[in-house]
Amino acid sequence: MLNNDIVGNTTGVGGARDDRNVRVFSEGIQAAADLDAVKAQRANGGEQDSPSRALARAIRRVAEQEGGVQVIAVGRPDRYQRGGDHTAFLNEGISAAVRFSEVTENYDHQHQTLRTENGKFYGDTIQFVDFPYLARVTALNMAVIRELATAPAAPDSVTISGALSADTTVGWSPVAGASGYRIRWRRADKADWTDSRDVTGHQSSLLLRDVNIDHHFFGVSALSSGGQESVVTFAGPAPRK
Repeated sequence: MLNNDIVGNTTGVGGARDDRNVRVFSEGIQAAADLDAVKAQRANGGEQDSPSRALARAIRRVAEQEGGVQVIAVGRPDRYQRGGDHTAFLNEGISAAVRFSEVTENYDHQHQTLRTENGKFYGDTIQFVDFPYLARVTALNMAVIRELATAPAAPDSVTISGALSADTTVGWSPVAGASGYRIRWRRADKADWTDSRDVTGHQSSLLLRDVNIDHHFFGVSALSSGGQESVVTFAGPAPRK
């Protein structure tokens, strides 16, 4: 779910201006009263690898390819003490939901009754919309939708093995229509993927030599014949022996 909420202004309440970036807010592990549900969420991904964070990474990747506007991926569900329309989707179990928002908000032009006080105008009116900026944010949304709609579905599950070894084996569930897969990994103290390797659609596992399982994170995405990439499915914990 791509929620665009407060994305048309480029001059902040303090006078700062930014028409080159857009913020994308994403939630980590969702809160759950059921301990088993919490454990399941942790098994499916760490705080940096929830479905919403995976979607935010995909958005940033597409933005880097398109070049119209850059993404500041904020690892938080929303702005402090405020919420957006994507929150209801998260609460209903739509686990991949993010919020696009401008970088320099002007609070005098949000949720205000139209008025002028002490020479200052309050209200959300059309003269404060930066249409070229809004067009670039809209183009990014369309590019993300096009990329994910053209790509195969993400793998349902990804597993890893290789405890007590210098190597790691990554396995994944096959995806119908996938022409290939991209295996991604990063050192455990990094926030974003740093390394990757592509394989054909006939494979469902890959041995990564000299990549230690204990201080790396892993994930797999599916590729179309045209190179479109799904979101990355995070590798769950290695099974206990």
